[in-house]
Amino acid sequence: MSDTLSPPQTADVAIKVLADAAATNTSTPVTPADEDRANWLALLDQIGDEAGYFEQLGSQHWAFFLDEDPTLLVTFEQADDIRARPGQMPLGHDIAKEKGWSHLCIIADGDTYYRDPRVYGYFDRLVDDAFFEDFDAVLFMGAGVQGYAAAAFSVAAPGAAVIAISPRATLSPDWASWDKRSLKSRKKDFTSRYGYAPDMIDGAGRVFILHDPDVAEDAMHAALFRGDHVTHLRCPRLAGRVDWALTHMQVMSPLAQSAIDGTLTRTSFAQLWRGRRNFGPYLRALLTQAQARGRIKMEKAICQNVVTRLNAPKFRKRLADILAAEVEASLKD
Repeated sequence: MSDTLSPPQTADVAIKVLADAAATNTSTPVTPADEDRANWLALLDQIGDEAGYFEQLGSQHWAFFLDEDPTLLVTFEQADDIRARPGQMPLGHDIAKEKGWSHLCIIADGDTYYRDPRVYGYFDRLVDDAFFEDFDAVLFMGAGVQGYAAAAFSVAAPGAAVIAISPRATLSPDWASWDKRSLKSRKKDFTSRYGYAPDMIDGAGRVFILHDPDVAEDAMHAALFRGDHVTHLRCPRLAGRVDWALTHMQVMSPLAQSAIDGTLTRTSFAQLWRGRRNFGPYLRALLTQAQARGRIKMEKAICQNVVTRLNAPKFRKRLADILAAEVEASLKD
């Protein structure tokens, strides 16, 4: 386990900002939302103080670390996503707590892409202090913008495993002018330190890139991550919501465990991916796709399969409509 760093700036500073603002500018009152946010920061600070630390990194990032075990899970997550979760704790915290692992979460306030010198400096300090060397196994994990960060900052821990879900490789117009989804973020500097994520994984151990091939931009970003140590895992028909789907399918924890254990392969992932057979949004997407293509036989097969295994009124009704249409057609003949 790691020796806990002594943070130069803790969440106490962030928590006091609201009170200071109210004292100096009475025209901008503190709202209930501001108070909720301050209370959430105080919660993370309290938990971090008990078993690690909670450190502010500039104005838009925080580092939340719990030192529990020689296995370390490093996640990158968004503040709003965390606050929307039951208990308002990071997804990585729940996984690490279940496994008894240590956990480091780099939290961003918005789609920052973690392009902040304070974040770079924090990872530089971890490297200088040989922080990652104190752990027997390290896994970096994130999704979307956070998937970009998981890959980009994994360079700080050579040999670490990486799970990047629908990651961005970069938003530099020179490399990704075809991605029009985050035009404002293109102004960020993706050419300096920790910049181009596919290059930053060169020193990693096994790297797993999960993406929905039906989302063209995600597929193109994923294709930029190459190497003998890179495994691409396709997750189709999820409308790009791969992390959301895997979380609700309760796949994230076993996925992380197998990456840590070194047992994650395309075959083992296929077993986890079978959970989609009981996942409503995936099944509805499958049915909608068959309907859009006018493939009645496939619709019937999907509905028959689903209603024999699950309580699925929509599929049962659709199957009844198909069977009724078949009877009507046979009577006409």
